[in-house]
Amino acid sequence: MMTSEIWVEKYRPRNLDEVVDQRHVVNHLKSYVKSRTLPHLLFSGPPGTGKTACAIALSRELFGENWKSNFIELNASDERGIDVVRNRIKNFARLAPIGGAEFKIIFLDEADALTPDAQSALRRTMEMYSSNCRFILSCNYSSKIIEPIQSRCAVYRFSPLPDEEMRKRLLFIAENENVNITEDGLEAIVYISNGDMRRAINVLQACASLGTEVNSEVVHRIASFARPEEILELVDTALQGDFSKARNKLEEILLEYGLSGSDLISQLYRELIRRSIDDEMMIEIIDALGEIDFRITEGANEFIQLNAFLARLCSMKKKEAP
Repeated sequence: MMTSEIWVEKYRPRNLDEVVDQRHVVNHLKSYVKSRTLPHLLFSGPPGTGKTACAIALSRELFGENWKSNFIELNASDERGIDVVRNRIKNFARLAPIGGAEFKIIFLDEADALTPDAQSALRRTMEMYSSNCRFILSCNYSSKIIEPIQSRCAVYRFSPLPDEEMRKRLLFIAENENVNITEDGLEAIVYISNGDMRRAINVLQACASLGTEVNSEVVHRIASFARPEEILELVDTALQGDFSKARNKLEEILLEYGLSGSDLISQLYRELIRRSIDDEMMIEIIDALGEIDFRITEGANEFIQLNAFLARLCSMKKKEAP
């Protein structure tokens, strides 16, 4: 089994047909390839949903063998100042396309990390070189992109990948890499990744590197993620008013899985909204969880704040819906 290669790169889609899900975006991109025209594009959505994969696959289909000569990828989180726009982007945009291509593509990943001044400079650059250059911007939050740039782009929003599509892709990779993965191990990876295919593939490779069967126990320990049933046990114990037992369970989860306070809060929220709890009580619980999350973000002690949340739960009378 090859474990020296990064599977995320090895199984990156080579064409638009290989992109997992996102059919509403892929169909539009295929029409651009067919017509040999392309506006400026803005890809927005959660990480690991195929934004970069779509940009590279689109370039491959447009330019063929010369795609690397007519395509440049810049990560705005590393180089996000105005000098990047004035120098690297302009220098690439000035050059004519190679191999008879109609235009070149500049892919700006994590564009929401660009400073406001850099975005303002980029706006003008997009206009000046639109005759021979197209921009594809990728971001997690389109609200952080200034309105003038958004109005110059066709905006495509990517959604988290469906569980079934992730299962198919993970099984395909496991089969190709001769990885023995159990059904509960597969479900654990899908649960942990929460629609992020890149994270799912990385967790699968990390588990496979141990050379053992990939089951749920291995997955949760590698990914430092508590089991959903343990989170539910913690919540139920607190709602029953047994603070000492709930606090012991909290310590056990934090020590066993090495979770941070923020990670545990995210899991608590995911499990709480899946429970059948009276609306009035759910409002009170989520309000308490949001307050604790804010305190931890501001630098408060994680363990004390999580204990404070358990104390709030213990003070509530359990009122689950029938």
